[in-house]
Amino acid sequence: MATKAAPFYQRRHKHYDQAYRNLETRYVVQEYSSQKRSSASSQTSAVSSSSAYQSSHAKRSRSSAEEGLEYTVPAFRKRTAEEEAEYKKSQGRRFRFSSELDYLEEDIRASRKLAREQLNKVAIQRMVEEKMALERQIHEECMSRAPDILVRLRSHTVWERMSVKLFFTVQGFPTPIVQWYKNESLINQAAEPGKYRIESKYGVHILEINRANFNDTATYSAVATNVHGQASTNAAVIVRRFRDEEPYHSVLLPIHLPMPPVVTFAHIDVQFLERFGVTFGVEGETLSLTCTLLVTPDLRRLQPRAEWYRDDVLVQESKWTKLFYGEGRATLSFTHLNKDDEGLYTLRMVTRGGVNEYSAFLFVADSAALVAGAPGAPMDVECHDANKDYVIITWKPPNTASEAPVIGYFIDRCEVGTENWIQCNDAPVKICKYPVTGLYEGRSYMFRVRAVNKAGVSRPSRVSIAVAALDPADLARLQRIHLDEGKEIVIYQDDLEGDVKVPGPPTDVKAVETTKTYVVLSWEPPVPRGREPLVYYVEKSMVGSGSWQRVNTQIPARSPRFAIFDLVPGKSYNFRVLSVNKFGASEPSEITPPIQAQDILAVPSAPGRVLATRNTKTSVVVQWDRPKQADDLIGYYIDSSVVGSNRWDHCNHKPITYNRFVAHGLTTGEKYIFRVKAVNAIGVSENSQESEVISVQAALTTPSLPYGITLLNCDGHSMTLGWKVPKFSGGANIQGYYIDKREVNHQNWHEVNQSLIKERIFKIEDQDRKNTR
Repeated sequence: MATKAAPFYQRRHKHYDQAYRNLETRYVVQEYSSQKRSSASSQTSAVSSSSAYQSSHAKRSRSSAEEGLEYTVPAFRKRTAEEEAEYKKSQGRRFRFSSELDYLEEDIRASRKLAREQLNKVAIQRMVEEKMALERQIHEECMSRAPDILVRLRSHTVWERMSVKLFFTVQGFPTPIVQWYKNESLINQAAEPGKYRIESKYGVHILEINRANFNDTATYSAVATNVHGQASTNAAVIVRRFRDEEPYHSVLLPIHLPMPPVVTFAHIDVQFLERFGVTFGVEGETLSLTCTLLVTPDLRRLQPRAEWYRDDVLVQESKWTKLFYGEGRATLSFTHLNKDDEGLYTLRMVTRGGVNEYSAFLFVADSAALVAGAPGAPMDVECHDANKDYVIITWKPPNTASEAPVIGYFIDRCEVGTENWIQCNDAPVKICKYPVTGLYEGRSYMFRVRAVNKAGVSRPSRVSIAVAALDPADLARLQRIHLDEGKEIVIYQDDLEGDVKVPGPPTDVKAVETTKTYVVLSWEPPVPRGREPLVYYVEKSMVGSGSWQRVNTQIPARSPRFAIFDLVPGKSYNFRVLSVNKFGASEPSEITPPIQAQDILAVPSAPGRVLATRNTKTSVVVQWDRPKQADDLIGYYIDSSVVGSNRWDHCNHKPITYNRFVAHGLTTGEKYIFRVKAVNAIGVSENSQESEVISVQAALTTPSLPYGITLLNCDGHSMTLGWKVPKFSGGANIQGYYIDKREVNHQNWHEVNQSLIKERIFKIEDQDRKNTR
């Protein structure tokens, strides 16, 4: 059976469509296709008619033969002149059409070849770029390292109006960014044009101080930072002054009289004129605490030192807090408030004669939740026990007065220098402690925590201080060897242990931390350990199973500590550790005693009796008994509720460690009840019993003294006195007054009235006007 011939534009393509054709080509192809279809149909009809004619002719022949008759096939008719002309014309059109199709096919073939070449060129270029990028990344990974200071800063002592240069050399990849600090304050060249010149060339960094004066005496620090960590060095610059260069320019003194070397004063008095009061803020806001001061005597070289404390912890300047003291004003500014900033703030003015201080509380409320009903953000995220394999993260839980209880936490990490936050745990962690693994050695990381309840996820906490994935134990193995002429070299203790092939087994394997979800093992490295890099493998065995399973097959431990997850709660396990270097693996260490995955701590019990007493017209003093079970207590949360409202509000947003608290921001005259909760790393206790109802009013105390006593009238037989109401009533209305008198030459006072005087004017009868006061 003959197959149907495909058109030329389909012969060289497995997949074809009409998307690449223009209008002219599409018209030509359609015309060619229609002609092919018409010629095919005419041939089919001719063949069918011919076959029908032949079959009928055969029948007739057979019948004629049978009848003895003879039949002659007639000759075909010759074309007429008109038909011959029409046939030639159609042949010419067919020839022209086939020529145009040949040209079109050649153009299409050239276009496709050109397009294929361009696509191949683009693909090859893209492949080369990807390969170069991969090689560059591999090369950078091999070169990447944290900043390393080769030559440190050196201290200088110079005379006034001399210039001083500080040099240091640092290496690292990517190239570290260097910042200079003076007494922990960033040096700003724009603030003092021409004073400082900072230069960096071929890894050598220079800070030049032009025409140094006495105020330039300070500790100068240089901090080099890249994405893998940071390093710092510091040095002291002391500027000395010639004694006879600053004479007293006084009319009464000789011009060249030298200054006395030391000026001493017996006492410097500091008075607080304007003070900051109890302050309320919200997360994300900017806020400042300011005190105006009067310093007597006010001497430039004997200025008091301003120190800020939060809950008796010294506040250092950072990107969150800025300190300022000058021109009779001390200010602590917060660039971005967070619940970590809540606490009792104390300003201490330190002088040679003593300390003057003032304190007030700063409250920081949660910002609006991303999801209605979600808890507040955790706080005080800290890093502990950082090494090459993991970092233990701790935090404090948020207060949930009206929100649903917290069911767990998510921990996120971010490599320093990037903005890519990665979630560290798949399921929420129920306790406020978690070891983060999967860190790259030598790189620095920051961490944050989010709380979860049934309504949703909270806002993230404030990020932690950056910590490097390095083992501090490596520094303990450094040894300093003193050479002749005051020279010394620093080497690793491993270099002195000789050639050690297969290492010995680790010793003293024990569990340093145990919870329901993980166990942290610690051990001592083998002695000697040798020069070759050493890693460890940990194996576990469920008690009674008799089989050992390697825990960290894919990622060996690089530090003598390791966190083990995926343990069955309540089951007991034995552990052992192997040391491995390039020569082989050691024998297993001694097997540990059975260790059970369980929480050693428990949720604290509820606090005891809660007592609320009056304080001021907007505050109440709340006291309570400590809980009977309080293991590793973090602090307490206090809640308040207006009687009859059935709504509880936070009194504090950060746990306090003492069992007495002043709840501020209450409405005068309203009736409140209070309750207390205890907090530790496992969770929050049950609520305590509610306090008795208390009305917010000022406490009853002794009123202040009346003042402005005036003699209104004196006629020789009586005296009329008047006075003003005391400035402070003691929290209640003044009920009356008593008047005392004494003679001028005597010290004994005597009562004038035995019953209370309710008016502020009183007439004293039969008095000696010369001898009485």
